[in-house]
Amino acid sequence: MRAEGLQKVTMRRLAQELDTGPASLYVYVANTAELHAAVLDALLGEVDLGGTDAEGGWREQLRAVLTSYTLVLFAHPQLARSALVARPSGENYLRLVERILALLSRSGAPQAQVAWGVDKLLQVATATAAEQSAREQDPASVDDWNATVRALRTADAATHPAITSHMPDLIGGSAHDRMRWTFDVLVNGIVHTPVPGPVPGPARGAAD
Repeated sequence: MRAEGLQKVTMRRLAQELDTGPASLYVYVANTAELHAAVLDALLGEVDLGGTDAEGGWREQLRAVLTSYTLVLFAHPQLARSALVARPSGENYLRLVERILALLSRSGAPQAQVAWGVDKLLQVATATAAEQSAREQDPASVDDWNATVRALRTADAATHPAITSHMPDLIGGSAHDRMRWTFDVLVNGIVHTPVPGPVPGPARGAAD
């Protein structure tokens, strides 16, 4: 993957590198998607999970873990996009989830909110990395962004008053500051937003 890209990481190519047949690999992984998930889990070992809970506040530690996870994916653009659908299940993934759960639990939020929050935090971090990596891989992305900025800056106040009143904040802020703010918004929402209760349904045995 590091040498030739994730698209080259296939069962057939891996079998060639190991001087064996593809069929022998299916004992260990079911398909290419599972293989990519295993690669992702290996790279999750690079995520800095931080020190002990006594070092700094839980919010700062959680933000640092999520930032480290995002930066690991930044470093591997194709894997960042694959991570949107690949579901790792290895030990490094379990360590990451365990750490996020432990930190988020220190907020005092109900257990269900903490449990649901982990998925949302990792989902947004993964999407952020995938979006950024897609821009970096697209030669036209800079021109596209510049065109968007020009359109927002020159918007007519008479027809787009909300846009003009929110400039320049609409396009301001560094990528780092926006990522930090995003994680804070998510954490605040997770802590203060109850998960929905059971949806009332027909009584058991009721006629269709």
